[in-house]
Amino acid sequence: MEATATNCLLPEADVRFLADKGYDYSEEDINGWVHVTLNDFPLPTPYIPQTCRLLIRIPPGYPNANPDMFWTQPDVKLGRTGAWPQGANCHENYDGQSWQRWSRHIPPNRWRPGTDTLQTFLCTIRQELERGI
Repeated sequence: MEATATNCLLPEADVRFLADKGYDYSEEDINGWVHVTLNDFPLPTPYIPQTCRLLIRIPPGYPNANPDMFWTQPDVKLGRTGAWPQGANCHENYDGQSWQRWSRHIPPNRWRPGTDTLQTFLCTIRQELERGI
């Protein structure tokens, strides 16, 4: 994967992390929220398809304010049953596109304002996906 950044809306540490990991990504300011889209994001075995586009919405005030939930395209389902993953059966429109919303949350007392980063949130997303529910 080739790392790309279109607008450099993220803090330098996040841009460096995404580049170091080789993510193909884009950033866009949507009404004060930074939308970070990771292309070809790998999904663990319980899910189909094997890769997706992953949208992370970075709120105003970040990194003091923590990201919440994440979104995927195309729809992701549980491979063994074809069912929707838990808390992921709703869709929301962003920038004219429909995204599958994953209602997964970092408890506010677990986000360390000013310390945690996009890397922290991606780790949380991966842990949630590894649960396979």
